[in-house]
Amino acid sequence: MTDTQRTRSSVTKAVVPAAGLGTRFLPATKAMPKEMLPIVDKPAIQYVVEEAAAAGLDDVLIITGRNKTNISNHFDSVPELEYALERKGDQSKLSKVHEPNELAEVHLLRQGQPLGLGHAVACARKHVGDASFAVLLGDDLIDARDPLLDRMIAEHDARSATVIALMEVPHESIHLYGCAAVEPTDDPDVVRVTGLVEKPSADEAPSNLAVIGRYVLRPEIFDILDELPPGRGGEIQLTDALNHLAEGKGDGPVYGVIFRGRRYDTGDRADWIKANVLLGVDHDELGDEISSWIIDFADRLRARREDV
Repeated sequence: MTDTQRTRSSVTKAVVPAAGLGTRFLPATKAMPKEMLPIVDKPAIQYVVEEAAAAGLDDVLIITGRNKTNISNHFDSVPELEYALERKGDQSKLSKVHEPNELAEVHLLRQGQPLGLGHAVACARKHVGDASFAVLLGDDLIDARDPLLDRMIAEHDARSATVIALMEVPHESIHLYGCAAVEPTDDPDVVRVTGLVEKPSADEAPSNLAVIGRYVLRPEIFDILDELPPGRGGEIQLTDALNHLAEGKGDGPVYGVIFRGRRYDTGDRADWIKANVLLGVDHDELGDEISSWIIDFADRLRARREDV
């Protein structure tokens, strides 16, 4: 995104819900937030804040819960560590320590009770005010080489619309996601969203377009969330609020940007391991070593399976 585009956009703030309990990763997340689990050499949530900053959103509100103080510490200065590295003259490591707290103006707000994604977003109302804002889920990583948020903000500005990120998934996997009913536009990567269903069965799903963890929301979402009854799982579901807008019950329409790039669900154990491998092989310092090891390991694994 160019500086001119950033100046013109009304979207300047990002909200990162990170208050979940991380039960899929127990016992690792008993005392450590799942968002702080490392992907190669950075915690997952740092990638998310980097994405927001790269899209020109330099005001980031992280919604946290209990036992999440590690997140605030990560985006703060650590004088003792910085002093030790300065004395050693280790500028490389010192810059890595400074990097998280220089990405953006990071604020933290505690959700209080884990009442669902919709409730977490509603907690941001006072911070966001009457402006549109982006929501980036803390365990949903978009590869920096495949930018998505810039496009979503551009569509929001051009159409005065709520914009959600969609991704094509196999029909047998759609029950894991919110699913969108859509109408085509003149752009193959942009659709008009006419309805949303939270985790439908394959037979009930209106499409194979799954909602993934990026949203650009207009402030009207807050009034809808305030009146919304609990939905699936007894929680306030953001998908239900967005469905109200998609059905024409708000002031603006809902559009979806279909993402065809690389995405990593770091809240899932298998995908977290895959993310470390996929990003590890492209790492400037570690890539060659990891790639060589993977090739060798694949040969040994193949031979072992053939012997069975």
